[in-house]
Amino acid sequence: MGDAQADRTVPPSGFTANLTLFSAAAMAFLAVFALALSLATGRLATRWGEELARSSTLRISAPADQLETQTQAALRVLETTPGVTSARALTAEEQRALLEPWFGPDLPLETLPVPQLIEIMEDGAGYDAAGLRLRLAAEVPGAVLDDHTRWRKPLVRAAARLRLLGWLSIGLIGGALAAMVTLAAQAALAANNRVIAVLRLVGATDSYIARAFVRRFTLRGLTGAMVGTVLGMLAVLLLPAAQQDAGGFLTGLGFAGLHWFWPLVIPPLAATVAFAATSAAARKTLKELP
Repeated sequence: MGDAQADRTVPPSGFTANLTLFSAAAMAFLAVFALALSLATGRLATRWGEELARSSTLRISAPADQLETQTQAALRVLETTPGVTSARALTAEEQRALLEPWFGPDLPLETLPVPQLIEIMEDGAGYDAAGLRLRLAAEVPGAVLDDHTRWRKPLVRAAARLRLLGWLSIGLIGGALAAMVTLAAQAALAANNRVIAVLRLVGATDSYIARAFVRRFTLRGLTGAMVGTVLGMLAVLLLPAAQQDAGGFLTGLGFAGLHWFWPLVIPPLAATVAFAATSAAARKTLKELP
């Protein structure tokens, strides 16, 4: 940063300093939310993926007089399948609860040809889905195995795209901050044209003058980013907490555990962006000044 007193050699920058403070605070505030979106998406996809990966569903469609027989046969097959830790047939009340959001609470389940569902829980290694399907096809003709693969893959793809969108947003926020600081620095240098000319007459080098402006705008960027980061973290803290039973995404938009330390990286990054932008703007503008 050079001479700590260098920025006192030039007059206060006026509105450009305020513009830098406001821009850094606003961009840091938005960066906190972009970071929260990216991290929350990763957590949600991981939780859903693990839950779906550990469970499967077996659906048995058969005539009413054969349904119980095929259900028991399917359970016997599952009990002897390596990788399956437990299997149980859902009760009528559990199946009614699954259908209630679509058909209402007064669904006459006993009068409808509703398939029997069997919940399968597997261990960490999992089971051979292809082999299990072949066994079920031979012993339980009405059984259809759903290992939730078609649900996991879209979740992983959606989470990856949302995470990419979050990091892309952070990159755009950094670019916008760099542009605002560059414009503010150029305006400050142009407004102090006469002061710069006097400093040159008394022997000040362009690098010394540039460091004065670089130090000023870097500190403004750091201060503004710290304020914006604190406000952003407080706003995220006030969001509704995650509700595991509801599984809602918006209620889990925030930081968890050690992720609360990630926003603390934003102020140093903002200061680095301000330093680089001001340095480039100062060198370019000083070369153009007579």
